[in-house]
Amino acid sequence: MSLFVEDHAPLGQPYWWEGAEWPDLSAPPPERVDLCVIGAGYTGLSAAIAAHDTGAKVCVIDAGQPGQGASTRNGGMTGAHPRLGWEALRDLFGEAVADGIFAEAGPALGFVRDLIAREEIDCDFQQTGRIQLAWTAKHFAAQEALAARVREKSGIEAHVVARDELGSEIETERYFGGLVIPSHCAVHPWKYHNGLLQAVLRRGAAVIAHCPAVGIDRDAGGFTVRTPKGDIRAGKVLMATNGYTSGPFRWFQRRVFPLPSYLIATEPLPPNLMGHLAPGRRMMVETRARHSYFRASPDWTRFLYGGRASMRPIDMRSAARRLHATMVEVWPELAETKLSHVWWGNTGYSFTHMPSVGERDGVHYAMGFSGSGTVMAPYLGAKAAWRALGDARGETAYAASPLKTHWLHPGARPHFLKLADLWYRSAVDWRDSFQGR
Repeated sequence: MSLFVEDHAPLGQPYWWEGAEWPDLSAPPPERVDLCVIGAGYTGLSAAIAAHDTGAKVCVIDAGQPGQGASTRNGGMTGAHPRLGWEALRDLFGEAVADGIFAEAGPALGFVRDLIAREEIDCDFQQTGRIQLAWTAKHFAAQEALAARVREKSGIEAHVVARDELGSEIETERYFGGLVIPSHCAVHPWKYHNGLLQAVLRRGAAVIAHCPAVGIDRDAGGFTVRTPKGDIRAGKVLMATNGYTSGPFRWFQRRVFPLPSYLIATEPLPPNLMGHLAPGRRMMVETRARHSYFRASPDWTRFLYGGRASMRPIDMRSAARRLHATMVEVWPELAETKLSHVWWGNTGYSFTHMPSVGERDGVHYAMGFSGSGTVMAPYLGAKAAWRALGDARGETAYAASPLKTHWLHPGARPHFLKLADLWYRSAVDWRDSFQGR
């Protein structure tokens, strides 16, 4: 029996693309700009808005169709707290940087909320809150400490929900409690990206599709960005390619590698079943190593379930089977539920699991979002643009979280992920099944 509602289900096509219209962005690039942004996802478009509004002439180029990368393939979960705890950040970067990164969580989310409101972006924005669900008792104990750190260092509300009270958030026996951050939000990724794109186009800035940067030459007068559609003379250049970095940019490729994240969408479900399984109506993530994350669709008709079905590209049907099985571990009631969509996108991971803003040989960048791109990409894209243009608003603690490489990754392609996936499919699954339970 097929796992899908229809045998010809659109394998690889995101649920978010239903009804999407892609604008014609085929014009040639301008010959001269103040800032050339490479990459037209959340990062690059926000950078273009910020740069234009300082008075700069901007263009954005993209190797493909703008928006068809991670910016419209993610789960639409909107929060800015770092993946790492304060102590881990302190050990990596020092106490002052750890404090700064935690302190920016509220302003980063506020930046995105203000951007959506100011540009009147209709993206199904909802302040749902997010709950991180503890897979083990040890994880729940760590959440209690993390909640205190978030309140202390970020100044925003965070609290834990004990196991015997978890039924108000999610109907399952799998978890030992959860950490709730009520200020986190939800968006529709395609509508969100399209709203940013339209904001750039309204400003008269050029956005060019299918226009990869095949080289960057630097001289005393600035940069020449070489593309198949013509050269662009630019005073400054900003790399905003994250997990889709390609071409002659090995320094970045060795420090930010593409890690696939897979998602499925269920068939429409009865509202009473959805309300029973997820009464808290929050964005939901897990602490276990499978990195599962799930939510209801904006119209409250189906569940969207994502996670690390593999650490490298696999066929869509295999990914769907793995994610469906993991979903049923959480909600056995969905065992017979079929799927309407399965897709994947690249998250751009850094070896510190933290984003970075910086400069390399005069080229500015913001990347390495490691799964936090719905907020951190537009926030740090703007920061990077301001830094490139000498605007004091570019100050950020993320400039002190430098990109690092690793001896396992000597080339541009992340071949180490093949070995990592073997470990992941064995050791991680064993740990998730037995550790602390």
